[in-house]
Amino acid sequence: MTNPTSTSTPDLLPLRMLNEYAYCPRLFHFMHVEGRWADNEFTVEGRHAHRRVDALDHLLPDVKEAKADAEPVAGDEPPAVARSVPLSSDVLGLSAKLDLVAAEGDLAIPVETKRGRVPENTQRSWEPERVQLMAQGLLLREHGYRCDHGVLYFAGSRTRVRIDFDEPLESRTRELLDAAHRATSLTVLPPPLEDSPKCNGCSLAGICLPDETNALLHAPADPAAEITIDGRPTRRLYPVRDDATPFYVQEQGAYVGCAKQRITVKKSGAELASIKLQDMSQLVLCGNVQISTQAVQILCEAAIPVVYLSTGHWFYGISHGIHLRNAYDRAAQFRIAAEPKQCLQFARQVVADKAENQRTLLRRNAPADAVTDRTVRDIDDLIQRIAAIDSLEKLLGIEGAIAADYFGRFSTLLKPRDFDATWDFSSRNRRPPRDPVNALLSFGYAMLSKECTVALLAEGLDPWWGLYHQPRHGRPALALDIMEPFRPAVVDSAVISAINTGMVQQSSFDTNASGCILKPDGRKAFIRAYDARLNQLITHPIFDYRCSWRVVIRLQARLLARWFRGEIPVYSSITTR
Repeated sequence: MTNPTSTSTPDLLPLRMLNEYAYCPRLFHFMHVEGRWADNEFTVEGRHAHRRVDALDHLLPDVKEAKADAEPVAGDEPPAVARSVPLSSDVLGLSAKLDLVAAEGDLAIPVETKRGRVPENTQRSWEPERVQLMAQGLLLREHGYRCDHGVLYFAGSRTRVRIDFDEPLESRTRELLDAAHRATSLTVLPPPLEDSPKCNGCSLAGICLPDETNALLHAPADPAAEITIDGRPTRRLYPVRDDATPFYVQEQGAYVGCAKQRITVKKSGAELASIKLQDMSQLVLCGNVQISTQAVQILCEAAIPVVYLSTGHWFYGISHGIHLRNAYDRAAQFRIAAEPKQCLQFARQVVADKAENQRTLLRRNAPADAVTDRTVRDIDDLIQRIAAIDSLEKLLGIEGAIAADYFGRFSTLLKPRDFDATWDFSSRNRRPPRDPVNALLSFGYAMLSKECTVALLAEGLDPWWGLYHQPRHGRPALALDIMEPFRPAVVDSAVISAINTGMVQQSSFDTNASGCILKPDGRKAFIRAYDARLNQLITHPIFDYRCSWRVVIRLQARLLARWFRGEIPVYSSITTR
């Protein structure tokens, strides 16, 4: 199986993409137009089924010589078999690599390998498979061969199914081929399928978000009402958690290299750790850590970003490969960012959702007393005022007032097991933080900013061009925008957990007159608490299914891109109940 986004020339459509268009035009758009791809067990199994035919490219015998030898005689050799045969046609506008072709004289029979079992329908095959095979027949005819049928080989049941190339199938194939060529220039996403069984098992379901998109398009007027599609609940079509997770390298003086599809970490010639590429979603280098060019290249090819943090874990930047061919999301982002009303609408939603999460955290964890009740009421009053705010400057003032109330009671949430320890905290301070709690908060917010930046880059958006946070050199403004509601829900919760469970202690910090920083053991301990929070499952408040906080962040980045392009009417952040 070839890379689904590759093509020999810009004008030729890869034959694999014709199959995808026949299956789902939206899938075609993501894969061919935008260059999106994701693996799952079925795509991996499909590559395994093709491992033999993809081993070496073969050429078909010259058709003129084949015609000269067309008359069979007794004792002739069996038909020549060529595997992984590259063919293209400017007339059809197609390029392909045929799995297998059996040629005898000027007669050629294409054989297409499929990973699954024979479908239990009257034609023992699906239309996209038949269309793909018919297109192979058209390519062979363009190269002078006679081709009146092909064969589908289903590896799951080890069965061959003959497909006759009749007129209706040829007509349908040419119709879909013309439509696919037109679709390559579309800038608008085709609508998602509705309640389709095709979405189950689709590796791009988590990118496409068919049920989520349809649910938001049918959202009821009452925000508190459950969102369904014609009474059906939203399906979660992707894993609740990611199998791959960030890999942090904090050992100062370490060297990161690669060997046999693994990333290795060494220091003074001794190997400290290694990890498979498929188990890693990000490589995070903290401080004085070197990395080889070969490692950067293999990570870029695998679409795994390299994140650079300072020794104190300030977020510096990211190296990532060039995978997306889509400029439409970014163009839509800039268009929205240039509209003050849209920016204000977005900013009001973000600040309100952040404030609701701060209020929820106080209600759940602060002691029930008159001071907490008054603080919660004050935050409620400020939240009610947000809808009437008419400028970003005034909204910043409201956000600051809510933060003052929230952090004024934050110390009451800290209940360490070591009751002799004191965790003094009266207000938020930074650059540098002056106490251990603020050091943890600053570190956690830097990590969350990194997480949101990676999610936005994966969607082809510009993390540095924000709507609420105004663009400023070196600041990922859009990442700061979408992370606001996640601050209390992810970072503040992780800080409370790390302190209250004793994962970090007073001895984990260095404090002097100039500020407070985490020691290496404290950073490692908090990263464990932070990652544990990101992996914790929640019930999504809009779609009502279970997924981890890490998945929710990625989901929000994708929904933001859909809002930019006008596919969904409103962008809503996530709030906890």
